[in-house]
Amino acid sequence: MTSSIEILLTAERPPAYSHPGDAGADLHSAEALTLGPGERAMVGTGVSIALPDGYAAFVVPRSGLAAKHGITVVNSPGTVDAGYRGEIKVVLLNTDSNVPYDIAVGDRIAQLIVMPVTRAVFVPVETLPGSDRGEGGFGSTGYSSPTNGSQS
Repeated sequence: MTSSIEILLTAERPPAYSHPGDAGADLHSAEALTLGPGERAMVGTGVSIALPDGYAAFVVPRSGLAAKHGITVVNSPGTVDAGYRGEIKVVLLNTDSNVPYDIAVGDRIAQLIVMPVTRAVFVPVETLPGSDRGEGGFGSTGYSSPTNGSQS
């Protein structure tokens, strides 16, 4: 099912999908900088949007930047609420401990995923209903060990 929403925006270079079927639209840097090893910086995109009510946008890392250069988004996903009208900025982190990373104006630095969201109604109760998982968390359902592939 293909659907579209109109998003009002101000930008010299608007977000764009690179390929048909992509979930994330590329966000481009509006400034040039160098991220030293272990450094983080808030990088402007020059993009401001007006999302319709019932939608949010999420800023996520580009997998190629992460895999090839260790560049990631610190607060991933960064949430852009429907009521926010300021510039979308991306908090990038260079996780490489030795090599700086240069960012030029126009470089693709992150992706923007626009999704419908539901507002929850939070209902205080004395106890919660049971579940199969219960209170287990943080790996309680098991994981594959990188050394032997067994379940823990």
